Amino acid sequence: MVKKTVRKAQAKNNKKIFVLDTSAILFDHNVIQNFKEHDVAIPITVLEEVDRFKKGNDVINFEAREFIRSLDTLSQSFTLNDWIPLNGPTKGKLKVLMNEDSTVDANKVFNEKKADHNIINAALRLQEDLPGRKVVLISKDINLRLKAKSLELTSEDYNTGKVKDLEGLYTGCSVVENLQRKLIDALYTQGSYHYKSIFKTRPLANHYFILKSKNDEVSALAYFNAETDCIERIQKENASGIKPRNAEQAFAMHAVLNPSVKLVTVQGIAGTGKTLIALASALEQKSSYRQIYLARPIVPLSNKDIGYLPGDIKSKINPYMEPLWDNLKFIQSQYAETDKEFKKINEMVANEKLHVTPLAYIRGRSLSNICFIIDEAQNLTPHEVKTIITRAGENTKIIFTGDVFQIDTPYLDSHSNGLSTLIDKVKGQSIYAHITLEHGERSELSNLAGTLL
Repeated sequence: MVKKTVRKAQAKNNKKIFVLDTSAILFDHNVIQNFKEHDVAIPITVLEEVDRFKKGNDVINFEAREFIRSLDTLSQSFTLNDWIPLNGPTKGKLKVLMNEDSTVDANKVFNEKKADHNIINAALRLQEDLPGRKVVLISKDINLRLKAKSLELTSEDYNTGKVKDLEGLYTGCSVVENLQRKLIDALYTQGSYHYKSIFKTRPLANHYFILKSKNDEVSALAYFNAETDCIERIQKENASGIKPRNAEQAFAMHAVLNPSVKLVTVQGIAGTGKTLIALASALEQKSSYRQIYLARPIVPLSNKDIGYLPGDIKSKINPYMEPLWDNLKFIQSQYAETDKEFKKINEMVANEKLHVTPLAYIRGRSLSNICFIIDEAQNLTPHEVKTIITRAGENTKIIFTGDVFQIDTPYLDSHSNGLSTLIDKVKGQSIYAHITLEHGERSELSNLAGTLL
């Protein structure tokens, strides 16, 4: 009996208490359910901050409202001073920390009174009150985590849903070498053959291949068609005057042009042609869709709202949309001003059949019969990406482009952004295709900077 009591006491002490920062809650409103058997605590300052985010139409406002509703449901039979049982027999408990007075005062240490320091104080006070328990502050804010650690408070990022192996992130393309020449020749003459002619195991749907014979005598570009179980040859096609300059661009163009593929991701560093290939391929299919949307999230400088910028709303957002217009102008430049293709693009813009806009202006609209390109998708949270995709109606294709290593928002990183998560979780689905562009094609000067600087 004594041993059993000791084991129970040890198990209780092994349970950690995770103190949540506002950034973790606004990243995932279900955050409190994701700590297994451990307990969760929320400083009262965090509740006050979440309350300020509840109004608005952005995803961050949705997250705030959903969290407040879930907390209200959990506390129906309790006060917030109680340790409230979380849903599920193996889950821990939840409590709101009302006392933010600790022996070590972060406001005094850092010589500034602010909400972040009150949150640290709440965690420090909990650590003082429960010396036998491990207290961990969870935050998406790197600076807050560093401050907490400087005060000997354990602090971690919120890792649920993160892509663990970024180096092994799906690229969508493989090089297959040392094939018999007759296999390459057969692909040129027949156009396709069963995947077992080359592979022992079935490839992922819409996976792309660079097939090479022994000694690199001949090669071919191909992809796996999951509908027919065949490896099919790909030819470099011209789309809206743009011709792919390398194999990966040819694959990306094929993915966007493929009517069986409804969701495409194109990942790559600046200058690899992600947006240009996506837009040119979408324009090539303009008759297949009611509208083409080209959008990107607005990430203001210094994290200030665009309201800080001078001028009307159009003047405020134009600087953020200019890279998209640059790609459209480049496509137009492939034609003479007298060509009907040149005039058609102007007509599409004037009639809003081709619509360049901030992503925030798209939310709430119907996405039926639309080709929707989202640029800089690495600056979206996984929930924002999910929200966009779940709005897709009949005859809608969605293309996400971006660089998972170039994050411009403060609470996302290469492992937790929406583009990385999408590539990692959706690979192999029959209506999805992905390609990573690795070769810069903007200019010799751009390639030099990208390689050496």
